[in-house]
Amino acid sequence: MALDNPAFSRNPAFSQQGAVAAAQDVSAQQLQEMYDRPTTLPDTEVMTVENTISKTVASFGVLLVGAAAGFALTPTMPWVFWVGAIVGFVLALVNIFKREPSPALILAYAAAQGLFIGGISLIYETQYSGIIAQAVIGTLAVFGVTLALFASGKVRASKKATKVFLIAMVGYLVFSLVNMILMWTGVNSDPWGLRGVEIMGIPLGLVIGVLVILMAAYSLVLDFDAIQQGVRNRAPKKYGWSGAFGIMVTVIWLYLEILRFIAIARD
Repeated sequence: MALDNPAFSRNPAFSQQGAVAAAQDVSAQQLQEMYDRPTTLPDTEVMTVENTISKTVASFGVLLVGAAAGFALTPTMPWVFWVGAIVGFVLALVNIFKREPSPALILAYAAAQGLFIGGISLIYETQYSGIIAQAVIGTLAVFGVTLALFASGKVRASKKATKVFLIAMVGYLVFSLVNMILMWTGVNSDPWGLRGVEIMGIPLGLVIGVLVILMAAYSLVLDFDAIQQGVRNRAPKKYGWSGAFGIMVTVIWLYLEILRFIAIARD
């Protein structure tokens, strides 16, 4: 189900078919050791919702520390913002394509993204006073409501909804790429690019923003569903870090989209 988030989609531990973590190339001795082990892991060694939550909290703690550093350093060292963005992107790819989760790399990703989040938040705050608090409250509200609806069973991922979501994601990525090219080439001089185009007096960015925030919320549903599947599969405890990484990727995306949505609304 979690086809949107590569942190989950590339890992059999979170698939409905996989009852164990991703298969690895092993030597004959390792294969014999695996054969001699019990068929199931002890309860203390399997992934649970509780240990996934603890890893998620730790990851967001590092993210917040990085964000505070980025917010404080960006005025005097603007390059810190760009370093965080580039390093965060590279580490995201490394964590996505790595066979097994690495706590150190995931926490390093959180720290780098924190620098980026702190820097870009400062840029927005300089132009729109109070926008950081508004974006944080909005992000927490969307996350909390989505989690509550998922926990109550009122919202669940479905194949049909996921297909629609994937089509919308591809469309949004194409739109963002075209918008970026038009802005870089000077074809569109509006600070928001195509998002600044008004339709019946309403900026296109607000319409798209609502849809993208809903997409991010559904992405959270897919993330929760993948974690739940990993727990059912009795995946090894270490895959709780994959769950934390996946949630962090989606929440960062959600925060940035809400930040931009509020900025366009206030502009």
